[in-house]
Amino acid sequence: MIAFWTLAALAVTSAAMIIVVRNLLHAVLFLILSFVGIAGLYITMSADFVAVAQVLIYAGAISVLMIFAVMLTPRSDRDNAGNMLQAPALVLSGLVITAVSMVAVETDWRLADRVAFESTATEIGDALVSPFVLPFEIASVVLVVAMIGAIVLVRED
Repeated sequence: MIAFWTLAALAVTSAAMIIVVRNLLHAVLFLILSFVGIAGLYITMSADFVAVAQVLIYAGAISVLMIFAVMLTPRSDRDNAGNMLQAPALVLSGLVITAVSMVAVETDWRLADRVAFESTATEIGDALVSPFVLPFEIASVVLVVAMIGAIVLVRED
């Protein structure tokens, strides 16, 4: 329970720091910290496969992509300047936080204690190689084609 609340505080604090800091590179680093905190939350909830996917995809690949994008932009465009959408975004985030808080308070969480998983990675692996092998292979081909298309688009020729 202590680990859950510590990781939750880490994820929420680092997500809030993304908004507060003005340096875009620091915001990306706080985003990585938030992704790692969320992966830790998944581990505390016995979702080991989702935690590993969170670290590999978000904290790894997406964050590296964002760091490259920040590093390749001109120096003058790197600050996290304010714009006219800040006030509507603040109102919308307040409404979302209120709705999530109301649902969290009204939910009977005692029912959630009965659900326990042995290993999510085993069940997902079995599903990927037996009934869902064709969609899994089609998705991999589509991702390879998208990657080749992205490489062709950014070539200088």
